[in-house]
Amino acid sequence: MTVTKSAGLREEVHKLAEDAFHQHLISGYGDGEFEGEYQIVYKGKPRHVPLERARSFLVNLLDGGKVED
Repeated sequence: MTVTKSAGLREEVHKLAEDAFHQHLISGYGDGEFEGEYQIVYKGKPRHVPLERARSFLVNLLDGGKVED
C-alpha cells in the first residue's frame, strides 16, 4: 500500500472510530503498534487489526450491522 493511500485510509478509519466512540459503540481507539494497523477497544477488549479490516468493522458497527466479537 502506498504511503498516501495508507495515510488516507488511516484518516478515514480515525474519523469512523471517533464517530463510533462518541456514539458509545466502542470505548477506545488509536494507532496500532505496527504500520498499517489500528487499535479498537470493543466490549472492553482491545483489538489490533489491519486498517482495511478496521474500516469494515467500524462501518458495519456504525450502520447497526452485525460485527464479529
